[in-house]
Amino acid sequence: MLLSAKGLKKIYKSGEVETSALNGVDLDIEEGELIVTLGPSGSGKTTLLNIFGGLDTATEGQLLWIGKDISNYSQQELTLFRRDNVGFVFQNYNLLPNLTVRENVESGARLSKNPLDINKIINTVGLSDKKDKFPYQLSGGEQQRVSIARAIAKNPKILFCDEPTGALDEKNSKIVLSMLQKINNVTDTTIFIITHNLGIADMAHRVIRMNDGRIAETKINTSIIDAAEIRWA
Repeated sequence: MLLSAKGLKKIYKSGEVETSALNGVDLDIEEGELIVTLGPSGSGKTTLLNIFGGLDTATEGQLLWIGKDISNYSQQELTLFRRDNVGFVFQNYNLLPNLTVRENVESGARLSKNPLDINKIINTVGLSDKKDKFPYQLSGGEQQRVSIARAIAKNPKILFCDEPTGALDEKNSKIVLSMLQKINNVTDTTIFIITHNLGIADMAHRVIRMNDGRIAETKINTSIIDAAEIRWA
C-alpha cells in the first residue's frame, strides 16, 4: 500500500469556533492508481489532499506512507517527505516568470535525488518546440503543462492535482488531462486529482465522492475512457 489513512479528522479553530473539515476518513491508495476525488466546496477534498501531501497535519487519526506512520512528523520531516516523494499541480500554475520552460522544469528536477530526463518530460507534455519560451509567452494550457512537467521531473511517487483544469477552457483542459493520463500510463506515477467536474471521473481507475468531510462513495471504473473524450460538465 502506498498511502493509507485511518480515521483522519481535521478541526480548524478560530477563537472558540471549531470547524470540522474531515470527519473520520479511511482510504487506501495503491501504487499506480489514478484517482479522481469529487465533491462540492467545503466537502473536505482539498483538506484531504493537503494532509496526504504533507502540507497540513490531521487533528486525529493515522496516516501511513508505505507502511510507515507519518502522522506526527515535524514540519522539517514533512518538508523532506514532500521533497523526496510528492509532486503538486495547482489551479494557478505557480511558474517562475523569469525562467524558461526548460529552466522551470529543471527547478523541479533539482529537488530530486533521482530525477527523470528533462528533455523526455518536456517532450511527453508536448512542449519541445517551446522549451526556450518564458511563461508569459505561453497559453494557460501550455503553462499548466509546464507545471505538470516540473512536478513530474523530480520523479515523485505520487502526484497531487488540485483543480488542475480550473483556470482552463474545455479544449485546453482535455489536453492537460490527457497529459496526466499519459504520465500515469507511461511512468506508473500514482495520481490523485480533486475536482468539481463530474466528467473527469471517467478517466480514473477509481472515483471517490466526498461530502461533509466524509467519503460518501467509492467506485472502481471498469471502463476507463481517454481523457480527450471526456464529456465536459
